[in-house]
Amino acid sequence: MASSKPAKDKVVAFKVEAELAELLDKLPNKSAFIRKAIEAQLGRACPLCSGKGVVPRGLHDHFAPLIGQMAHRGCDSCGHDVSLPRDPGELDDTSRHRLEQFFLGGPLYCEPCYDKAPTCGDCEMHINPDRIADHVKKAHID
Repeated sequence: MASSKPAKDKVVAFKVEAELAELLDKLPNKSAFIRKAIEAQLGRACPLCSGKGVVPRGLHDHFAPLIGQMAHRGCDSCGHDVSLPRDPGELDDTSRHRLEQFFLGGPLYCEPCYDKAPTCGDCEMHINPDRIADHVKKAHID
């Protein structure tokens, strides 16, 4: 089956300072990050996908405040309010790992609950012991 994504068959190169090159090398997908940054500068960044797409001004202005209001969710363990950042770049390493787990489909924990939850031996997600059976079914059984 053919992919619905357009082929990326052109290479664009540019020079950067050594410090920026080191930062880019630490990213899991440098090309995707650079594409996202360029797209965000060329048009109105979509408030939902934060720059992966572009929307007309009216849609942006309508949805941006709603997304801001909904940028919180309760911890899946204790219910404590957890703030969801719009830009992962504003996170420290510990918070980034904790929230990446949620962004990849895992549970969302506040910092204390994340620290207490043991890691899954297969995927290294932090999972409360009472939820491990459900996690294994959803994440590790085809």
